[in-house]
Amino acid sequence: MTEQEGRAPLRVEELADVPGAVGWRVEVVESSPSTNAELAARARDGAPGGLVLVAEHQTAGRGRIDRTFHTPARAALTFSVLLRPSAPAQQWPWLPLVTGLAARSALARLHPAVDVSLKWPNDVLVAPAAHPDDPGKVAGILAERVDTPAGPAAVLGIGINAATTREELPVPTAASLRTVGVPAAAIDRTLLLRELLTDLSALLVRWERGDLASLRASYGAACATVGRRVRVELPQGDALVGDAVDVDGSGCLVVEAGGRRHTVGAGDVIHVRPA
Repeated sequence: MTEQEGRAPLRVEELADVPGAVGWRVEVVESSPSTNAELAARARDGAPGGLVLVAEHQTAGRGRIDRTFHTPARAALTFSVLLRPSAPAQQWPWLPLVTGLAARSALARLHPAVDVSLKWPNDVLVAPAAHPDDPGKVAGILAERVDTPAGPAAVLGIGINAATTREELPVPTAASLRTVGVPAAAIDRTLLLRELLTDLSALLVRWERGDLASLRASYGAACATVGRRVRVELPQGDALVGDAVDVDGSGCLVVEAGGRRHTVGAGDVIHVRPA
């Protein structure tokens, strides 16, 4: 693939001054098995919060429930951020949701002709604006708590399919900016990273101060899961089928089934799919 096909290298010099209260420090490496695993190791060694590790080629990325993936070189934006939050533990389940909100806002702002939504708890969906009811997964998010000598840290990882072709995507339900019609010339991973980190910084300020009511409203408005009939596959092998009616103050999905409301957390589910 050529740079003209949307696979130009990241412009490192433009990542040295990403705005935001977090104080991002961006490091770009040519290849990494897993940026989440590398940042977790650095956190245990004492690395401060705000470090962002970006891999041009991720060879053994990890998703929820130990799923693995790899990305073709420079076809995706794959990175992790290290945080050392002061927020109480009960707010931490909101971290992947906040990261999804940042990804959605950056993608929607840069590509207004694409419909962008969130799938609870950790996916970002895109579709051509003319066909918003046929979305595919463009990004996945993995949030991990890391215990370190200096206290607990959080590592937030995200992979966004940018110039990935249909043939390179792992499953038929996946998508990329390219497959939903974004021209290669408009795919700018450097700009996307800057915009996403800027938005994430602002959202983390709200999260740290406990402004969960406004975050909940923002997430509910962007979440395609809420308002739909879903099948929640559980670790025991059974499933909960009902209407997804809300995301509560703890970041859990509320499903109405059999006349009752059931609350499920991200760690309680294998898949959430349309019923």
